[in-house]
Amino acid sequence: MGRVPGRPILLVENSPEDLEITVRSLRMAGLNNPIVHCTDGDDALDYLYRRGAYCEHDASWVPGIIFLDLNMPGTDGREVLEELKKDPDLKVIPIVVLTTSADERDVHDCYARGANSYIQKPLDFEKFIQAMARVRDYWFEVVIIPEQMERAQ
Repeated sequence: MGRVPGRPILLVENSPEDLEITVRSLRMAGLNNPIVHCTDGDDALDYLYRRGAYCEHDASWVPGIIFLDLNMPGTDGREVLEELKKDPDLKVIPIVVLTTSADERDVHDCYARGANSYIQKPLDFEKFIQAMARVRDYWFEVVIIPEQMERAQ
């Protein structure tokens, strides 16, 4: 069993502004893991299943955690979440939904689909940094998760 430190962070975010704020907040919160950015759900699934541009990735491609936006064009975050939690190899990767929505239906739906955490993106940058510091403390220092196995393909 292991912890998330050192493994890549997969950040699935279609907004360039939210991407920049999230990356800056993660860095300011002390997270220096490599960050892999996917612009939408289809790109994220390609990355996780090593398809298309990602077919040459080795075992180091497996993220230690996924930050997933909900509302994206094409395959949205809900569909990505549901697909990953049905996959026996990928379902152990913690998925933190990071979205602007605080709608109770979205919260309930994401947990029903297997989200490990649901965080509404703070509008204030300092609060965003504080939220990412709490994420760091919990997911990167406290929690122990199973080691991911290299996917055989």
